[in-house]
Amino acid sequence: MVAGPFLDDQPIKGIFIFNVTSIEEAKKLTETDPAIKAGSLVMELHLWYGSAALIETVDIHKKLEKKSVVD
Repeated sequence: MVAGPFLDDQPIKGIFIFNVTSIEEAKKLTETDPAIKAGSLVMELHLWYGSAALIETVDIHKKLEKKSVVD
């Protein structure tokens, strides 16, 4: 659903938030990541609950990115 890097210089480099029903399902998804496969990143998985509205983020982003912020 959402992914991105953290911009500060910390050991944790980024976050993925998956819309899955189990840790096992998330683990299968992370195992396809090239950085995970190469061993340059290590995945740490946690159960998390967030607003159901989070799924709308992708559609909202698509609408906003088409609008210029500079005229």
